[in-house]
Amino acid sequence: MTSLVQQKFGESAADYAASQVHAAGPSLAKLANLILPESHWRHLDIATGAGHTALLFAPRIAKATASDITPEMLQQAKRLAKERGLNNVVTAIAPADDLPFPSTSYHLVTCRLAAHHFAKPESFVRESARVLIPGGTFALVDNISPTDEDLAFRYNAFEKLRDPSHGRALSLAEWTDLIDEAGLEVESAEVMDQEIPFDPWVERMRCKPQTVERLRAMLEEEPLKSYLKPTATEDGLSFFLREAIVIARKPKETT
Repeated sequence: MTSLVQQKFGESAADYAASQVHAAGPSLAKLANLILPESHWRHLDIATGAGHTALLFAPRIAKATASDITPEMLQQAKRLAKERGLNNVVTAIAPADDLPFPSTSYHLVTCRLAAHHFAKPESFVRESARVLIPGGTFALVDNISPTDEDLAFRYNAFEKLRDPSHGRALSLAEWTDLIDEAGLEVESAEVMDQEIPFDPWVERMRCKPQTVERLRAMLEEEPLKSYLKPTATEDGLSFFLREAIVIARKPKETT
């Protein structure tokens, strides 16, 4: 049975392949600076979407596996890899909370701008830790909620109205707790503002006119307005999401 996530992202796969937020957002450049892969590495990108993060590292490593639960997204990843002449990229259907890969298989596991869709984020982190080799790197990029419970509820309601497959954006503290519980050691954690152009954001999810108007209205309601900082310019309406970038390491085995 097709899930709501598969349905929504299957419909918009080509849009995500072309989305500048996903294809060339600041967090992608940040990952490139924070992670220096070696040529023998094997990389798993979880919930890869159109494959942008997998394709970022593929030219510098031995093999990149782009995994997702949406076939249409993996088709886009294959297309982009072929266009760039990357022959070391493979795709795989794989749920984030039950990865069909052997333990200690990858030097690098990443997940970018997808974890807020996961029903079991704790299982996703545990599975990521399981498939990493000792000493391997885990990198998470995702939109995060504020720590204030009421504001977090309003923010997630805003996201879910636009995209019914949205689960819940965790706070940075919640993510670092889950990473710690999975036995990984956080090496760095930072938050950056990501500007989101409003019109492409709603168009990617095929929002109905009444939904678009309600989302616009919510952007003007406090306390959400102060958190998302909507700005109207000659290029159109935009707002800001908070993105966490967390790098963690799986401890090396001791003898």
